[in-house]
Amino acid sequence: MDLTRTGPEAMDPVAADLVLVDLGPGDPRMAADVAPLIRALRPRLSADAFTAFAEEGHAQGLRFTVAYDTATGRALGAATHRVLATSRGRLLFVDDLVTAAGSRGRGVGARLMAELERRGRAEGCTRLELDSGTTNVDAHRFYHARRLTVAAFHFGRELDPDPGGGRSGTDGGSGTDEGSSRDEDPGTDADPATDRGSAGR
Repeated sequence: MDLTRTGPEAMDPVAADLVLVDLGPGDPRMAADVAPLIRALRPRLSADAFTAFAEEGHAQGLRFTVAYDTATGRALGAATHRVLATSRGRLLFVDDLVTAAGSRGRGVGARLMAELERRGRAEGCTRLELDSGTTNVDAHRFYHARRLTVAAFHFGRELDPDPGGGRSGTDGGSGTDEGSSRDEDPGTDADPATDRGSAGR
């Protein structure tokens, strides 16, 4: 998400009137509304791979929260998140946070973040956490403005396919980045080449 705006977008400071809706596999809005947002954040994720990811992730506790503009019915942003039990305590982890390109700077990302914090508290979580690509400076500004701090380094490496023919994952990698720092930006994946990190933003 970008907190700083220039151009025509800077002329529209009016916050969108939003309703937040949780969707799951089987709902046609997943393909129509959620997939385009997540795929903008993860360009290598095909439509079929998104469907497979959504089904498997949902079974693992991943939730899809979508921000709809009440005036137009358009999906302006989405967050994927899950509650995790860790040795550090119970936490709400944000896998993806993304705002539609034409709707950044209208408070969509801030509204989603506020809802995620509310849900985390309601679920007994002691922390909200997310990953953000190292080059996604806009997202970093957004998160710092919301009092998130850099508490750890996230390390990773690609794994070669199982020569024994084990399960193949979805195409497009995983990544976690909360996008830019406006108010809603596609994030940047862990793969600096194209993705926006985990949360995206």
